[in-house]
Amino acid sequence: MIVFAMRHIPAAATQQTRILPFEEALLPTNQDYDRDAWLYVPDHYSEYRYILGTRGQKPLICIGVNPSTAIPGRLDNTLKSAERIALFNGYDSFIMFNVYAQRATLPEDMDREWNLSLHAENMKAFRYALEQSKEAPAIWAAWGAVIEKRAYLPLCVREMIQIGREYGARWYTAGPRSKAGHPHHPLYLKKDSLLEPFTDLEAYLLSLEKS
Repeated sequence: MIVFAMRHIPAAATQQTRILPFEEALLPTNQDYDRDAWLYVPDHYSEYRYILGTRGQKPLICIGVNPSTAIPGRLDNTLKSAERIALFNGYDSFIMFNVYAQRATLPEDMDREWNLSLHAENMKAFRYALEQSKEAPAIWAAWGAVIEKRAYLPLCVREMIQIGREYGARWYTAGPRSKAGHPHHPLYLKKDSLLEPFTDLEAYLLSLEKS
């Protein structure tokens, strides 16, 4: 098992990194965790992560901006909070997904330029995450103001909305939104925070794209 530092600094821009296609990333390569309990794609630590979560019939898909160092059985405080809130709201599992798949503890370390190849594979992963729900998928927007860090991030969300429509997905937020309309990040939310419909998602996203 890899010993992790508290911060993940990308070794290079993802354009300089070999990216596993999502279908290839689904293939098992190690037995370090319980595959019947966890979803983890790729199943080993790398410069990017498509999916991390628990298995169930009714998952809540939590959307952050980009992954950090969490792995199965070693969740960071953000993912622990996401799991608690998912269970409190009646879901039997949670899936942590991200607008952009590059690992970087600090958003300032993310790719300056949009890696369209990584994005395309991440959208395949998003479809896979949506398909884990036995009913209409529930998506919790939880990216906070970090969505402003890169101009390409709102464009990624725009495509996620379009894909979500194909699956009849419903979008939610939890906790108070910022003055700019950003959905609250999970980290400092109470464990009994209730999900609320994200009814103005399109208008919010348009405001980001224009800023």
